[in-house]
Amino acid sequence: MTTEFMSRWLVVATGENAEPVWPDGVEGMDVYRGTMMHTSTYKRGDEFAGKKVLVVGCGNSGMEVSLDLCDNGAKASMVVRDKLHVLPRDILGISTFGLSVFLLKWFPMKWVDALFLFFSRLILGDTEKYGLQRPKIGPLQIKKSTGKTPVLDIGALRKIRDGEIKYCIYWMMCPSESKRDSPQVVPAINRFTESGVEFADGRKEDFDDVILATGYKSNVPSWLKEDEFFSQSDGFPRMAFPHSWRGKNGLYATGFTRRGLMGSSYDASRIAADIANQWTEALARNITAHNNA
Repeated sequence: MTTEFMSRWLVVATGENAEPVWPDGVEGMDVYRGTMMHTSTYKRGDEFAGKKVLVVGCGNSGMEVSLDLCDNGAKASMVVRDKLHVLPRDILGISTFGLSVFLLKWFPMKWVDALFLFFSRLILGDTEKYGLQRPKIGPLQIKKSTGKTPVLDIGALRKIRDGEIKYCIYWMMCPSESKRDSPQVVPAINRFTESGVEFADGRKEDFDDVILATGYKSNVPSWLKEDEFFSQSDGFPRMAFPHSWRGKNGLYATGFTRRGLMGSSYDASRIAADIANQWTEALARNITAHNNA
């Protein structure tokens, strides 16, 4: 049985991260015999106690899952393929996110990025010592252009730095090295085997379980029968911010700006005002028509 609803307006607010992304084109995913899951279905670290677990990806989900695994007795290794920004969760007692929203109202994004990177190095130290290389452009600029959110550290980096977490990062040593003085993070997986993975350097290692921290995506094209306002390739509005909130025939979108809650707030206020204006105009026309009848 299908139920059909009709409305003058439709606000699409399913957001940028509606469904999990599973990697394509990685050889051997179908032959791996261990448990493979996405972070979207991850629940508790104690379910993996005593197991050797590979976390693929180093965004916020990957970092948090790796920390939880290590805190619950699992031997967690983490593969990091791309450069990334790691920021402290709080700066001077204020949440990094809240501080960014406030500062961006008054200062250019480049200035805010520079300030965040300064405090990041002051609080967290040099993350490149642990194989986590930073991109050349700032964290907020990356969020704006690609939608990739910087990692907010909740304790994993400190444990790695202090040696409390031994297996959170999968180190790749150069052949001439015998100590972990200059560790590097393995950049990619070549293929999966029946019992584990083969890394990009050709080395193989067994893992009991694999957890994919490979992100999320918009699922709008899978259910919205429209292809003019939303792109079918990535599920985002075709128009860039700040013009991405309104389509035709009463169609609106919020939460697709790649600017977090600040962008969603921008969209929502304009959508509400636009619908209110249309409602007011329609009500005025009805009153006029009634008086003239």
